[in-house]
Amino acid sequence: MPRHPRLLLAAAVILSASVHGSAQSPAAPAPTGIAAIEAYKGTWKVSSVTLDTPHSKAAKDEKTLRNDCWGSGAYYACHQFVDGQSQVLIVYTYHQDRNLYTTYIIPQDGSPASSGTLEIHGDTWIYPWEVKENGSTVYYRVVNIFKSPTSISYRSEFSTDKVTWTPTATGNEVRVSE
Repeated sequence: MPRHPRLLLAAAVILSASVHGSAQSPAAPAPTGIAAIEAYKGTWKVSSVTLDTPHSKAAKDEKTLRNDCWGSGAYYACHQFVDGQSQVLIVYTYHQDRNLYTTYIIPQDGSPASSGTLEIHGDTWIYPWEVKENGSTVYYRVVNIFKSPTSISYRSEFSTDKVTWTPTATGNEVRVSE
């Protein structure tokens, strides 16, 4: 379980905007391994609607997300800015034998980092995690669906059984520059 579940949720939602841009045209093969994360680069306009649920409060939001990203060897990192303000540094690693990514979310204020996972299944990228709440486990995930190289949709959801998922937010991202 991440040390900062709210930070992980925020980073996953922020990332959903950038991840979606990685979809490739039908003529180009989709990048695999750590190279797939390069999709995060660029500036995105993000529009979201948060629903009123036991795990979220109703709201609408529009933001500009900028990801300054780079890779070195088996690592890939993205420094994220929201509306011009530095938010987090996210470092990715890839476990080829499990086809699974690990994310390390490092807050700019020096508070402890948290970690999570990313699963990529074609055009669908999923950030799952779980939290103990009042003696029960609540499962969360952010699901990103690539619509095109410059347009994506996402949703965040929760579940108590990993079968029935209740949306907490939906959104769309559009890449405005590389």
